[in-house]
Amino acid sequence: MIRLFGIETEYGITREDIDQLDPVVESMELVRSHRRPFRSDWDYSGEDPKQDARGFRAKELQQEKEELEFEKQDRHRPFSFHEMKSDLMLGNGARFYNDHTHPEYSTPECGTLKSLVAHDRAGERILLDCAKRRNQVLGVEGAVQLYKNNSDFHGHSYGCHDNYMLPRSLPFSDLVTFLIPFLVTRQIYAGAGKVGIESGNNYTQGLYQVSQRADFMEVEASIDTMHQRPILNTRDEPHADRSLYRRLHLIIGDANMSEFATALKIGTTWLVLQLIERGLAPKKAALQNPVLSVRELSRDSTLRQTIALKDGGTISSIDHQGLYLEAAKKAFEKGDAETQWILTNWEATLVALKSDPMQLSDRIDWIAKKWLLETFMDAEGVDWTDPRLPSLDLSYHNIDPERGLFHCLESEGKIHRLIDEAAIQTAMDNPPLDTRAGVRGLLVQKYIDEIRKIQWESVSFKRTLGERVYPLDRLIDPKDVAAAIDRVQKSRTVDDIFKN
Repeated sequence: MIRLFGIETEYGITREDIDQLDPVVESMELVRSHRRPFRSDWDYSGEDPKQDARGFRAKELQQEKEELEFEKQDRHRPFSFHEMKSDLMLGNGARFYNDHTHPEYSTPECGTLKSLVAHDRAGERILLDCAKRRNQVLGVEGAVQLYKNNSDFHGHSYGCHDNYMLPRSLPFSDLVTFLIPFLVTRQIYAGAGKVGIESGNNYTQGLYQVSQRADFMEVEASIDTMHQRPILNTRDEPHADRSLYRRLHLIIGDANMSEFATALKIGTTWLVLQLIERGLAPKKAALQNPVLSVRELSRDSTLRQTIALKDGGTISSIDHQGLYLEAAKKAFEKGDAETQWILTNWEATLVALKSDPMQLSDRIDWIAKKWLLETFMDAEGVDWTDPRLPSLDLSYHNIDPERGLFHCLESEGKIHRLIDEAAIQTAMDNPPLDTRAGVRGLLVQKYIDEIRKIQWESVSFKRTLGERVYPLDRLIDPKDVAAAIDRVQKSRTVDDIFKN
């Protein structure tokens, strides 16, 4: 299994200088504030959101009705579809666009956890730079504010999706059987924390949750992403050679501020996927009701809540994760340095969660936020019903270092770091050179004016005698990637990259 993963993050956006926000226009204008001139060159022709990994093509999607309503609402806008999307492929290999009501940043495909963390944080900085440029145009300092979270406290959720390249030979039914239980309990270290409960359009305060997305999980597996949200999304868009690969697109995860939480979330999931491929995933981890369990676990931040196993009996979320950890330790005891990092920190995290979760306030988001909120509550003599808490919750996720509570903790040295600022700055402008994203990013840097259209798996160039397409879909093997990057770096013209 080739190590290749990425993260897509939809950001919350607001303006503090006006009462009525048009999130579509604001998201569009934010993207178009990027320092690279706007180009409408993303190729949507290869995308098919109705193709289901379970072996069929869906007749319709639940969200199509909502999208039709969006289309009706958008008719008054003086923008074309492509203008509204404002889709950008960046020189660092990432994609940045308006996902209707949210600016979305998709990292390039990465081959190591540190690279992925650097590019995920580079996305925060790129959006923050865009917000500053937008505020300059508006003439109001701090007007546009951005939040790396998953809920608006009014029943609306937006996603943080982790993606993994898998071999097509791995049966999707095995993912349904063995991955869903793992994802249910992954939240105990991957959750971002949330004040209150959301159900439909109703919001109720009074407790603190582990996960922001748990309230919005409705079914075990589905192709939809906006309605009937699934623990395991079944959309089959590989963005690679369909005969060889599939892309696992997970929508259950929270958006993490903590570098450690991001790395542990992706790293443990990656190891579990390898266990499933090898037939070594723990069979006794199957759950009786995964959707109910997701919510039950999230709503008990003491982690004492148990969940029902399919074969009878109950288990705690920590012990359930321990089933996967023990299987991984046996399977990967001779793994590389990154694998050892995952195993070591996975185990240490579960041990700390069992003895005293607050030990992890420097690296797990839901615990760091809980510590902040409880400190405030103790000082003010209030409880979880205090109306100020949702605002403080939101402030934890503000990506502006002058205003975000997470950034305050980080600047005070209270947050564990995995990478340094130099790595983030490098990732803002440069693609990872160990994956195909390096080729795509370099092509954008060198030949942007000659690109006709672009997507994850190919780049098309304007040519006098017809379009010429540079394929990336088969560019997976590290040796092939290295050779292609070398060719692009040495090229002087587009024609040079097509030479054998």
